[in-house]
Amino acid sequence: MRPWISCCILILLIACGHGGTSDAPPSTPPGGGTFSITPVVSGLSQPTAMALVPDGRILVCEQGGSLRVIKGGALLATPFLTVPTSPTGERGLIGVTVDPAFSANGFVYVYYTATTPNPHNRISRFTGSGDLTLPGSEAILLDLDDLSTATNHNGGALHFGPDGKLYAGVGENANGSHAQVLTNLLGKLLRLNPDGSVPGDNPLLTQTTGKNRLIWALGLRNPYTFAFQPGTGRLLINDVGQSTWEEINLGRAGANYGWPATEGLTTNPAYDSPVYAYPHSGGTVNGCSIVGAAFYNPATPAFPAAFLGKFLFMDYCGGWIRTLDPATGTVTDWLTGFTNPVDLRVAEDGSVLVLSRGGGALQRVTYTP
Repeated sequence: MRPWISCCILILLIACGHGGTSDAPPSTPPGGGTFSITPVVSGLSQPTAMALVPDGRILVCEQGGSLRVIKGGALLATPFLTVPTSPTGERGLIGVTVDPAFSANGFVYVYYTATTPNPHNRISRFTGSGDLTLPGSEAILLDLDDLSTATNHNGGALHFGPDGKLYAGVGENANGSHAQVLTNLLGKLLRLNPDGSVPGDNPLLTQTTGKNRLIWALGLRNPYTFAFQPGTGRLLINDVGQSTWEEINLGRAGANYGWPATEGLTTNPAYDSPVYAYPHSGGTVNGCSIVGAAFYNPATPAFPAAFLGKFLFMDYCGGWIRTLDPATGTVTDWLTGFTNPVDLRVAEDGSVLVLSRGGGALQRVTYTP
């Protein structure tokens, strides 16, 4: 389930299990210097995800259906858009990204729970005009499978890959069997053309029909966050676990990550084992729900060289951020003290933005040598 709800009762964000805590990481960065955490805005209503606009604006999803605009360090009163949704459990407005050519076309893509004719998740494209969307500009790209009465495990992450395709993480709606079949889109990572059509080189075209041809990888429980690495195109997928393990998986076309047959590291050759997994208790790193995915490869690096190329990830219960070296699998402590974080991004100026449910806060991490 998602991190913003109690994982033991499977109500809201990504994982289900025991809430763990982590040891405080060292406060001194490699090479000395100081990291500072400063507020950007607060008072967001149940934020779930965010996207950075090339012109410096930040778009933040509120679970209730509003996509808010942060501009010049201020939260604008009027939402960029509002969609009718069902914000129960882990449903609602839960994903957003902007088109690679946003400066020219103004396209913004959102993932939200539509309510009619039956509750289901939807991916739509809107056209922006200034700080608002053009009236009537919604283009529905994909209506996913109808949801059961379970309101958890909806996924929601949206990102464009270096191939220009739109990728979407979809949860298995609290039914593990969905993740292992090719007759629905649940428990999968999807790959779409920007207009919602099926790419002709998707990996499972001969094994699927209709919209299921959008399946790019399967065997996921709730891939709430993932990220592509600038330059290399490497894809790492955070999959929230049930009661024991949180996973970081290497994205691969046609991969099967094993849920529900396996959780955590596996030697079963039928499944792709995670590049890293941490337990809910008893380990050096503990947590309950992995969130936040970003590679530290900004246009203008501002952190110590040791951060370059590292994958940043967080835990909703632990309130920490750690770094993963994708080449070696080495995980390093970094920062603690966030209250129920859900998403993070690396800004063009080299700072790191952290979105948290606690206080509806957006914070910025900067470094002083």
